[in-house]
Amino acid sequence: MKQLKGNLVMIAQRRICFAMIELDEGRIKKTVILEDHEVVGEPYIVPGFIDSHVHIESSMLVPSEFARLAVVHGTVATVSDPHEIANVCGMEGVQYMIDNGNTVPFKFNFGAPSCVPATGFETAGARLGVQEVSRLLQYPEIRYLSEMMNFPGVLAGDTEVMEKIRAAHRAGKPVDGHAPGLRGAAAQQYADAIADPVAGLPGTDHECFTEEEALDKLNAGMKILIREGSAARNFDALIGLLETHPDAIMFCSDDKHPDSLESGHINELCARAVAKGIDLFHILQAACINPVLHYKLDVGLLREGDPADLVLVEDLQHFKPVRTYINGMLVALNGKSLINTSRAPVINHFECPPVLSSDFRVPARGGGEVPVIEALDGQLITNRLLLAPLLKEDCFVSDPDRDLLKIAVVNRYRKAVPAVSFVRNFGLKRGAMASSVAHDSHNIIAVGVDDESLCRAVNLVIAEKGGVAAVDGEREAIVPLPVAGLMSNADGYQVAAAYTAVDQMVKEMGATLNAPFMTLSFMALLVIPALKLSDKGLFDGQKFEFVAAVK
Repeated sequence: MKQLKGNLVMIAQRRICFAMIELDEGRIKKTVILEDHEVVGEPYIVPGFIDSHVHIESSMLVPSEFARLAVVHGTVATVSDPHEIANVCGMEGVQYMIDNGNTVPFKFNFGAPSCVPATGFETAGARLGVQEVSRLLQYPEIRYLSEMMNFPGVLAGDTEVMEKIRAAHRAGKPVDGHAPGLRGAAAQQYADAIADPVAGLPGTDHECFTEEEALDKLNAGMKILIREGSAARNFDALIGLLETHPDAIMFCSDDKHPDSLESGHINELCARAVAKGIDLFHILQAACINPVLHYKLDVGLLREGDPADLVLVEDLQHFKPVRTYINGMLVALNGKSLINTSRAPVINHFECPPVLSSDFRVPARGGGEVPVIEALDGQLITNRLLLAPLLKEDCFVSDPDRDLLKIAVVNRYRKAVPAVSFVRNFGLKRGAMASSVAHDSHNIIAVGVDDESLCRAVNLVIAEKGGVAAVDGEREAIVPLPVAGLMSNADGYQVAAAYTAVDQMVKEMGATLNAPFMTLSFMALLVIPALKLSDKGLFDGQKFEFVAAVK
């Protein structure tokens, strides 16, 4: 039996008292109030933090290593969509995440990926139909139907889309939404389609860019996840809603690179919310309570009989964890993780041969303006521009002086001609960057100032069967990602250090984005408007159709 003393934060009662908690066999056996007030100098006991929507794969770490870094920040559980590895390895990939997550004392709660492939306009490595999704929804480790990104299919009543939603409802599990930009009647139609009114299970959305959009979805009955990841950052735009809708808001990261995870997690969002003057108890309700209630998680809420999933933090301003407990086990102490991991096995699906620099050549075909992707820092959405690329020897080439660079997607599953277009706002002045993390099908995506550098960066990734790479003259760097071309099976802190180094390298090459590799990975995410690039060509995410491109 363990005894913990501290200032107990009782969120539902909106009280803080000095108390002793007895832990026995992984659960809270008894709580004794010692003083009916806070005691200065003592730590504060709060429920463990929960990331209510995250793709573990985006951390470039296998689940066990993700957990090892996350518990240091007081995170005890995640609501995890294994959509990325499913697009590469199918059912085997989902099972891999479950099995590896079970090797550590951390509460992963996986979803059944709803959109594999995400669209029919790209080449993926697998397909999960209604039968596979229905089977996954019977797994006890699968808590929900992952984000239904095919919102046009939902609005159109597509047969397969609706059958997957009905399968979740039959299993008594909620459906996560994904409906960027939907407002008014369309938002209401989408919300009604994914909700299960009989079971009282509303849908969620983590794609709101403005408060007005989020309010439309809240009024439609949805719950809103405030997202703050390595690339998509909506915290400042949406945090005010927590004051007026405390029962319907959760925090999530969605996609978080290893360097970001090493520095902080949901505890950082709590600190930022306090700094903005948001009610403390509302903040902790969003960070700790609402995900447990919505997804029916087996995560403790500091009640007698609950699993002992809790965090002792230094104060309620910065939320710096002193100790983290999961099922009564001490998993982090004073900034050091106590989770032990072993090297995970490798699965992959990577078949393409090396490329040639001539593969990226773009004949001008008469010159003139072409559609150009405009990347936006801190957002997944892009703008569509019409610009005339630099013309040289009857070919369109990158023009770093105007920040107009070539972007290419190379099919990683078989030999194929790369798709090449142009992008603005990456800022590279020399060299190229490439990655096998390219949502959602995870073909190889690259941006560069010349064809030779593009070729070398892509071939670095191909040689390792996955990774993030940069080329700058004679200098080359790569972080290998052998697990599905998405994750490393190395020590998480070493991966974070290696990623930090290659991230710094591309910034020295001129990249101006806060998270250039994360932003690069979303330039192939077709379900987010306005203009994206797949291995099959340039795609309009608003009309859901290809547009005329340069190659």
